[in-house]
Amino acid sequence: MFLADGWKDFEVLDTGGGEKLERWGSVVLARPDPQTIWKKQKPEMWKTADARYIRSERGGGSWEILRPLPESWTVSYRELKFRVRPTGFKHTGLFPEQAANWDWMSGLVSKRVSSGKPCKVLNLFAYTGGASVACAAAGASVTHVDAAKGMVTWAKENRQECGLPEERFRFIVEDALAFVRREIRRGNSYDGILMDPPSYGRGPNGEVWKLEDEVFSLVSTCASALSANPLFFLVNSYTTGFQPTVLNNLISYTVCRNFGGKADAQELCLPVSSGGLLPCGASGRWQSNE
Repeated sequence: MFLADGWKDFEVLDTGGGEKLERWGSVVLARPDPQTIWKKQKPEMWKTADARYIRSERGGGSWEILRPLPESWTVSYRELKFRVRPTGFKHTGLFPEQAANWDWMSGLVSKRVSSGKPCKVLNLFAYTGGASVACAAAGASVTHVDAAKGMVTWAKENRQECGLPEERFRFIVEDALAFVRREIRRGNSYDGILMDPPSYGRGPNGEVWKLEDEVFSLVSTCASALSANPLFFLVNSYTTGFQPTVLNNLISYTVCRNFGGKADAQELCLPVSSGGLLPCGASGRWQSNE
């Protein structure tokens, strides 16, 4: 498995009853997680929560504020800093399990850059830019693409929090697949590509987009945007529940067939302080043989 166990400012305190109790810096939040179908291991610990997200029977939900909360605050991972805050969709603007992938990509980027070679990275469905700042901090030039303007603005805030130079970033508000197709037509390519596509969405004309129907075409198209000497390729899957073997096959049939290298897909997890692991989906990775 890929285990994100390098955090100090974030901690999963306990899980169970369809929820997870997390510490984000000094703030403790209780959030839904449908996979935690067991009993809570430390019931008394849940009384320390500063806020709890309550799902609505009609869909969505809202935060129950139990103690005064800052509007937003900063958490750190290694040398990186991120602005977090509770949103109306239960999220905080950061997926901590992705730190396992940040470390992997940063190591590859740093090695290439230290050898005197430039490294261009494309982050698709890039959200608030956790992977973008991780790759840029390692020395990459990053193109960050997300269709939500608010998320791109948040990513810019995280760049500033990390003190990274603006010239290492290109922020694009656009549909990811449309952007990649245009880059291919223009002859632009990238040494590393990563994506965290949603399981479901609607296009600009109301058309329904389902990941299980579109993911092979998406990955195939993105593989065509890799440079002649690519470094890595990453596909994340959480809400669709794709098994790691599905992601491994997906990458093997597209990226490996064109570039060789090695594909690896594993479950992505976070350690839980009260015991056990929290499953957080799966990641499929490819890296070159360099």
